[in-house]
Amino acid sequence: MSLVNIISAIGNNSSIYPLIVRDCGIENPAKIVMTYNQNLKDSKQMALNATRERLIDEYGTSVIWLGGIPAVDAICNFGIKKAGFNPKVNINLLKENNKQGLKYNIDKFKQLAPNEVKEMEKVLKNKSLYQKLLAGKFVLSTGIPIALMGYFLPKSNFALTRKIKKKQDTIQPIMQNTVSAGENPSFKGLASTLANMSTVNKMAVTDGGLTVGRVGTARNKFEKLEMGFKMSMMMFLNFVAPIWIAKGFDSLSNIIFKTNVNLDPNLLNDKNFINMIKNNNLEMPQKDNLIDFLDKNANSKFAKLAEKYCGVKYLKNGIRDPRAFVDEDKINKFRKEIEKFIKQAKSSGNIDRFARKALIAKSANIIANVGICSFLLAIALPKITFILRKKVTGSDAEPGLVNSNTSK
Repeated sequence: MSLVNIISAIGNNSSIYPLIVRDCGIENPAKIVMTYNQNLKDSKQMALNATRERLIDEYGTSVIWLGGIPAVDAICNFGIKKAGFNPKVNINLLKENNKQGLKYNIDKFKQLAPNEVKEMEKVLKNKSLYQKLLAGKFVLSTGIPIALMGYFLPKSNFALTRKIKKKQDTIQPIMQNTVSAGENPSFKGLASTLANMSTVNKMAVTDGGLTVGRVGTARNKFEKLEMGFKMSMMMFLNFVAPIWIAKGFDSLSNIIFKTNVNLDPNLLNDKNFINMIKNNNLEMPQKDNLIDFLDKNANSKFAKLAEKYCGVKYLKNGIRDPRAFVDEDKINKFRKEIEKFIKQAKSSGNIDRFARKALIAKSANIIANVGICSFLLAIALPKITFILRKKVTGSDAEPGLVNSNTSK
């Protein structure tokens, strides 16, 4: 994988790659080191216990958080197929309009994609059952990771600590006794049927459930307060702040350098794309004929770009997949960004140099975004948490590891 591909991946806030880099590569190691140093102020034994808990908690959560949803999704898709449906049929197609929809696409693609149409007809005849299956998939793919991260992992972690501390108690006297187990978390049923959510959006949902679970399983009131604050801030820094920062940097680049950097680095580095701009042969659709253009010009450069960056799907024979929903708003926004880039590039006098400048600016924005968010998650948030802990509890030690008799 090239450097541009890596930068493109970590700059896509709609994918899990920035989360993997921030969570596993930067945030977790930094938090583990800081946890040890902070609890060492209390005692070495406290530092070792706290670090072990943090290590298990951070990386155990990361494995479930990053891999749990895709794994459960895959199992659910297998079950949906066994029930006779293809989960590739997008639920948004149940909303019919004059450009796409389940009935509309069945009529339009009956001769072009007969096998896919049969799958759609099965859904059309059993809409209620199909919706229930997708709703069940959503509930399971978010509910199971929430239960594992928010309840079973912390409970197991705390149980391990109690077992280890009992052994420690027989070897040397310590000031802290084993803390009491927390109360069971209460998971309420998910009322939403947002079966079409992306993996990242589902991860945001599981993060909310994780917060509830961690507060519920906390071992005393101070640990509950700390968990509530820390988890809420982590949700903001993982899912909201990166989008705000990216928009801010891209807008700043446009203002200062007069360079549109709202396109993906891979596209800015695409020589064929740049040459087509130079030769004035990049065919673009109009706002009102996006879907018709994609259907009639499947081999065009724009159709290929829409497939790569906007989620448009084509079958192996080149026919657009009638089971997939076409997000016209997303494609139209993408089209406008390309047109804006073309206009700026041509007016610059040197299209190649302008593209290189845009690529450098976009790459710098992405790296800065990852750096800022990682710093806030891995350094600033733990430091603030430690300061608040000291002010509230009067101790540097993890609240859940402190003797419950000392908690006020």
